[in-house]
Amino acid sequence: MSKLRTVFMGTPDFAVGCLQVMQEKTEVLMVVTQPDRPKGRGHKLTPSPVKVQALEYGLPVWQPEKIKTADCVAKLQELNPDLIVVVAFGQILSQEILDIPRLGCVNVHASLLPRYRGAAPIHWSIINGETETGVTTMLMDAGLDTGDMLLKSKAAITPDMTTEELHDKLAEMGSALLADTVDGLTVGTIKGEKQYDSLSNYASMLTKETAHIDWRKSAQEVHNLVRGLNSWPVAWTMAGDKNCKVWQTRVLDNVSGAPGEVVEIKNKSFVVAAGNGGVEILEIQPPSKKRMPAGDFARGNGIKLGMIFN
Repeated sequence: MSKLRTVFMGTPDFAVGCLQVMQEKTEVLMVVTQPDRPKGRGHKLTPSPVKVQALEYGLPVWQPEKIKTADCVAKLQELNPDLIVVVAFGQILSQEILDIPRLGCVNVHASLLPRYRGAAPIHWSIINGETETGVTTMLMDAGLDTGDMLLKSKAAITPDMTTEELHDKLAEMGSALLADTVDGLTVGTIKGEKQYDSLSNYASMLTKETAHIDWRKSAQEVHNLVRGLNSWPVAWTMAGDKNCKVWQTRVLDNVSGAPGEVVEIKNKSFVVAAGNGGVEILEIQPPSKKRMPAGDFARGNGIKLGMIFN
């Protein structure tokens, strides 16, 4: 049986393993990824992880600023792929593009759809305190992550798991699930399952305000926010006049104090009261400094008992 002729669309690290699957299982006609973007202090133009991997494979790379233009549609029509696979590409496909491949456009999405449709499903599953998530492959339609589901794979979220850790786990699961999906589509053994909108949550874009710690919330909610935003964009609080990023915390019960009040200072950490319980801050990052043990920060920055964090 001849290999499927495919186009792969993806951009970040999460998509690299899926590109590897497509390279092994199909004839990849083109890899489509976002244009090189300025990065770092020097604002040097930097290729996406998918572009780097594609060039290592010797695959053709295309980086359109906008995939919906008439020229882009015409180019994809000329390629005439059997299948388009989309993994965290970063642009929305038009119906004209969705209609091109005979087997449709397949997306690898980092949640158990219909839960957590949208831009940041991994972050929000942790922020909201979920204990289970996973990866879903689906046939794309014109909606936002609303297409028929193909295959799913489940993953547990442990109490202290960070978004970075869950991201890496789901990326590996996603590539394995894509491999099974491609096999099933090739021989026609997979059928789509309709999503029910009533079961969905929208995983909205993250903002600086999303990352601002509200100490009136419970200690568990604060802890979930911290681990859900590790390693980007990182939760933050005002410690005196310093805007500090909070990287690692622990939930403590039987802690009393006003929300945001420093109630205990330890050798390697300090404890801040929340709306319910307390949050032991283990690792913190002051402005223009590296991450450090919270106890070192407290001693070097005049953190005192009774001080209120904004």
